[in-house]
Amino acid sequence: MLPRLKTALPVWMHDWLDIIVPGVQIVLIVLAALLLQRLLLRIIMRASDHYQFPHELLTPINAVVRWLILGSAGLLVLERLGVSAAVLWTAFTGFATVGAVAFFAAWSVLSNLFCAFLIFTVGPFRVGDHIELLDTADKPGALGRVMDINLLYTTLEDATAPEPGTLLQIPNTLIFQRVVRRWRAGTPVPESRLHPAPDSAACAATAREPASTPAPKPASFP
Repeated sequence: MLPRLKTALPVWMHDWLDIIVPGVQIVLIVLAALLLQRLLLRIIMRASDHYQFPHELLTPINAVVRWLILGSAGLLVLERLGVSAAVLWTAFTGFATVGAVAFFAAWSVLSNLFCAFLIFTVGPFRVGDHIELLDTADKPGALGRVMDINLLYTTLEDATAPEPGTLLQIPNTLIFQRVVRRWRAGTPVPESRLHPAPDSAACAATAREPASTPAPKPASFP
């Protein structure tokens, strides 16, 4: 295309074409990336409204879509500026290697994020439900009302604590590793499950207190 333009234009414009054509291509790439990003974000928002996704889930999805589009646009811009494909591929593989190492290093955090995504989409429980985490079906565990679900933790109001208002922050991955007993919002929890834990400080003080011994009898003389 560029040689055809050079034959149709005067000689003094040939040098300008080497600057104008790549500049126009870069502008078109940036505009296309911005339009594609806006379109995809609008589609995600409509899907969120239709399927009632929580707002905490939209933030990472929007960030991933944004960085994918901007990264692809940046690679295309570099190619238009004359950067060779071999250099781009080398840089991409280097970044991919670093990203893979960082992924495995932060696996515990990422696993919590993935489990939060499953909680939001599958809905094993909701805010307001009472749940109990069990190692087995018969062994009692953490019991409380779900107060909040974020990307890392599920917050429970402990129903077995002696002081009201005690909160438990449980990692989302731990929930998928345990048996979960659930009472929907509005369903009362059986009294047999509400076993308040004894005050450990009082028990320790009682254990340290020596047993009372009878007072010695006064000596009597004949």
